[in-house]
Amino acid sequence: MKRKVKEVADLVGISVRTLHHYDEIGLLSPEESTESGYRLYSDDDLEVLQQILFFRELDFPLKKIKEVINSPSFDRHEALGLHRKMLLEKRLKIDNMITTIDKTLQHMKGEIQMTDQEKFDVFKEKMISENEQKYGEEIREKYGDDTVDASNAKMRGMSQEDYQAMTKLGEEIFVLLEKAYETGDPASDLAQELAAKHKAWLMYSWPTYSKEAHAGLAEMYVADERFAAYYDKVVKGGTEFLRDAILIYLGEK
Repeated sequence: MKRKVKEVADLVGISVRTLHHYDEIGLLSPEESTESGYRLYSDDDLEVLQQILFFRELDFPLKKIKEVINSPSFDRHEALGLHRKMLLEKRLKIDNMITTIDKTLQHMKGEIQMTDQEKFDVFKEKMISENEQKYGEEIREKYGDDTVDASNAKMRGMSQEDYQAMTKLGEEIFVLLEKAYETGDPASDLAQELAAKHKAWLMYSWPTYSKEAHAGLAEMYVADERFAAYYDKVVKGGTEFLRDAILIYLGEK
């Protein structure tokens, strides 16, 4: 049975725009079409789409999905087994978060006692989850899965003291960004202190540090409007100012 794009969108529960995007980037491009030019999706196309959606559920970047699916060694049966394994791991993480929340509620009612470390575990998981949802695709594409997974692991293993210090440093960066921006000079002492604090903040979660990675992240802040909005909410133009201060700090500008 052949289906038009609207029929597939309704069947699967995704937008027509998403299917068009998959077609444009060569991720899923049905070979058949109607006389009027409408794409027709075959049963094989739907199986590929199912595979794509499994990968997306696991936060795989579209570029990575395309590489995997188009690989000559791609095996759908093995891929489904991998999906199952990864989804079980994802479910375990969610179950752990729910358990921590339940224990926190019991602690608040005086029914049990929680250690300080246990109290902060749920916040770390929340931070990791939000970062993956907002920026996971871009970060994983830029730095690779191994680097991002190592960063998440470091975050999970962070002590209460380090978590609080990282949070405090993040707040200090916002305050300092506003003050440094008023100088109008990304090479000023305040701006360079800002760049140094940004590096220190990164080191709480980055498994390793390199000037190239730091510079690349600074450029990504400006290039991606979602990253830019994070710092521009402090001061308009703050993201570009921070980028310039970091590049000067690194000797790249």
